[in-house]
Amino acid sequence: MSQMFVQGETIAAIATAVVPQQGSVGIVRVSGEKAVAIAHTLFFAPGRQQWESHRILYGYIRHPQTQQVVDEALLLIMQAPRSYTREDVVEFHCHGGIMPVQQVLQLCLEAGARLAQPGEFTLRAFLNGRLDLTQAESISDLVGAKSPQAAQSALAGLQGKLQKPIRSVRATCLDILAEIEARIDFEEDLPPLDEKHITAQIEKILAETTKILATADKGELLRAGLKVAIVGRPNVGKSSLLNAWSKSDRAIVTDLPGTTRDVVESQLVVGGIPVQVLDTAGIRDTLDRVEKIGVERSLASAQAADLVLLTIDAQLGWTPAEQEIYEQVQHRPLILVINKTDLVETQFIASLQYPDNINRIIYTSAAQNQGIDALEKAILDAVHTGNLKAADLDLAINQRQAAALTKAKISLQQVKATIADQLPLDFWTIDLRGAIQALGEITGEEVTESVLDRIFSRFCIGK
Repeated sequence: MSQMFVQGETIAAIATAVVPQQGSVGIVRVSGEKAVAIAHTLFFAPGRQQWESHRILYGYIRHPQTQQVVDEALLLIMQAPRSYTREDVVEFHCHGGIMPVQQVLQLCLEAGARLAQPGEFTLRAFLNGRLDLTQAESISDLVGAKSPQAAQSALAGLQGKLQKPIRSVRATCLDILAEIEARIDFEEDLPPLDEKHITAQIEKILAETTKILATADKGELLRAGLKVAIVGRPNVGKSSLLNAWSKSDRAIVTDLPGTTRDVVESQLVVGGIPVQVLDTAGIRDTLDRVEKIGVERSLASAQAADLVLLTIDAQLGWTPAEQEIYEQVQHRPLILVINKTDLVETQFIASLQYPDNINRIIYTSAAQNQGIDALEKAILDAVHTGNLKAADLDLAINQRQAAALTKAKISLQQVKATIADQLPLDFWTIDLRGAIQALGEITGEEVTESVLDRIFSRFCIGK
């Protein structure tokens, strides 16, 4: 963050999405030394309601000078340290929409708060010791989760499922470092160092780091999802396939070739993985200017997709037109989808010819809703995640964590090599310190302002 946490400053922000005529409740959150005083200035609680921590008050938010009522609202008071930031926090629960929360926020700013920066509430929770850095990142993942499995993985991180093994590994490294440094400083007073025991400890640590690192690809897949493009000639059933798959009528389906003129998107979840499915315009040579633009976008979508579903008509089989499309997308991971199988005999389907290097082939009848399960299984197999289960999601590290853990692993491997080469103890400590620092970067025990800036700038304002 360009402006880091300053002790004593009070911050305020809208903590809920502002959607015109759709949000039923809007929350303005205030945190800092002046939070409760601001609440007293703006909130009128009729009757004999008690202003106590963790009690909800009913009343009105009023302009402090004019006493004009801005909104009928609820007030939640959470005094330090029993709050999200471990500071005094108040929340004004207003009516949803644009104007109520905007007016209340403005009154909070006029009363002495400043507008919070993105992620500043969570940054304060981290700096005040309520969360470590892995938990803070898990909050961001939870807010942005695109599937139940991604949300569960984020929740596991928030509960410390990554923090605990990383801190345990780092603690072991610190113990080893202390033992080595003791021998350096007091060599004559202590027994010889047990090199075999230290090597065994490092090997155990390396095994644990390797196990955690193996979750990086899975974590990235859960967070970012998979982009799948359905491509093919016009009228092979691409739109029907999307509709059958998504169980909706996202795409227009007719008997006329070239109906889809642009890329149609649908968001699905397959085996716990968020999948963005792109139904593209039929690819063919055309003089129609609009359709030509659609074809160009289709090819661009295929080039950017993680996986291409090349769809053909079982009645027509593999034609020169399919070969031309295939030559443009064959460098991408690809599944051949033979659609409209309900319109031809089984023996005819078996006789269809296609390139030998296509090894994933699925037979579907979108009109009859057949073959969708097989298609989903093929997609999971294609990304090597067919065994992705909710029970496997306790650890799913992100790219930043994976980079730091890789640095730690390399340093530990170097320590092991240094021991094997019988180098002096001073050399052991150099790489051991490197591993300790890298592990500390994951949890936040060793972290720079630039790293915090990069992490928390991705948060929304109000979180």
